[in-house]
Amino acid sequence: MADHLIALDQGTTSTRAIVFDSEGRIVASAQREHEQIFPRAGRVEHDATEIWTNTVWALENALESATLAATDIAGLGITNQRETVIVWDRRTGLPVHNALVWQDTRTQPAIDRLAGEHGDYARYAEITGLPLATYFSASKIAWILDRVPGARAGAEAGDLLFGTPDTWLVWNLTGGRRHVTDVSNASRTLLMDLRTLDWSDPMLEVFRIPRAMLPEIVPSSAVVGEIVDPAPLRGIPIAGILGDQQAATFGQAAFEAGESKNTYGTGNFLLVATGERIVHSQHGLITTVAYQREGEPARYAVEGSIAVTGSLVQWLRDNLGMFAESSDVQRLAESVDDNGGAYFVPAFSGLFAPYWRPDARGALVGLTRYVNKAHIARAALEATAFQSLDVIDAVVADTGRPLTEIRVDGGMTRNGLLMQFQADILGIPVVRPEVIETTALGAAYAAGLATGVWSGFDELRAHWHEGQRWEPRMDPGERDRRIRMWRKAVRRSFDWVDDDARVLMGTTE
Repeated sequence: MADHLIALDQGTTSTRAIVFDSEGRIVASAQREHEQIFPRAGRVEHDATEIWTNTVWALENALESATLAATDIAGLGITNQRETVIVWDRRTGLPVHNALVWQDTRTQPAIDRLAGEHGDYARYAEITGLPLATYFSASKIAWILDRVPGARAGAEAGDLLFGTPDTWLVWNLTGGRRHVTDVSNASRTLLMDLRTLDWSDPMLEVFRIPRAMLPEIVPSSAVVGEIVDPAPLRGIPIAGILGDQQAATFGQAAFEAGESKNTYGTGNFLLVATGERIVHSQHGLITTVAYQREGEPARYAVEGSIAVTGSLVQWLRDNLGMFAESSDVQRLAESVDDNGGAYFVPAFSGLFAPYWRPDARGALVGLTRYVNKAHIARAALEATAFQSLDVIDAVVADTGRPLTEIRVDGGMTRNGLLMQFQADILGIPVVRPEVIETTALGAAYAAGLATGVWSGFDELRAHWHEGQRWEPRMDPGERDRRIRMWRKAVRRSFDWVDDDARVLMGTTE
């Protein structure tokens, strides 16, 4: 019996394939970055064709490295950057525009109009669980339909298809036979009704999006098709689809109400499971579908979404040239004892949870002649921990239950300096599992459940093992002082975007 799984992790900066065995251990992997396209300030795009090319390369190389054949693989699980919009022509298979990435803010004027003069950004949250924001897919789809010549007519005729990256990849993997997305990704579009798990006609009308271009919504753990291309993987069932943060929660074995995780990647995302109950946050979190197994009710979560954490380190590397490799940031930050009084608020796309301030922009405050690039590197790492504190405080306010520890995963958790500071600033232990690639692992788990490799959640929980733990050791008075300074810095980032700034960002209409 085939007892290996392949996980395809299509992320914001790269695409990778990881082969797991039946114990959830990594057997082989392959990864390739794709270009980050910034046509102007506030605009972030990807080449969807490049992503598909990288996907084929990663899948073939991972399988070859594992010295396995397609017949050894029980199923493929897909996890992906959520909210990113791809629109393509079903007749040619080609995108009509570059993918509009979740970080892209070009549609802010349209969002502001929908919110009205009183700024009611929560007006559709009862249906979708989400505030009106450029972060989600709907306004990006509408932008393509309105701005690409012939796109709206093509969509209404059924010739154009929409999908987040999972949909795009499944469509290509199945040779155009399957146009689907799972409930976790659909819940990030601003177009799905959380209760019915179907596209909402009122929301489609709000954004003027034809239903014909939308994919079928399927469970997260279910066989939805077979791979046709690439040839070495032909016949492998596609058996799991989860948005990246839901997949990381799955990989952390956080299946039940009250269980949580915090992922440190391009951005940071804290998810707390709420079970079959839909919980609407009163403190700036969003409501999302966590996952659904075939034949079972959907499970929900509240989420604290932070736009810029790991991508701030990339910005220091690529835009400022402060170091050659992202991993060098720890060495640079450790060369000083503290941040030198500098605080970095990376509101490059506005601030997400718990503030939801699209008018905010990045701010580096507290600068003196004493501050050098090492202090700035340290302030950048600390910004990740401070932003996580803000969303965890929102979770505690919503649930009334303080967290006793936080499980973490993602690439930035390799940074011991950051993890120790996170424990210090939260005042609770930070725990990292042995396998930190929990996003890919969660996708493999979903596929393995659907294909019978694993019998249920208890078996998956047995695979989770603690890798490292950081205990808080900062003086409480110092902790409180630094938090006050951070929140003062956050307030300095507000109210930056006005008509003058919109001209620079290219969001005027």
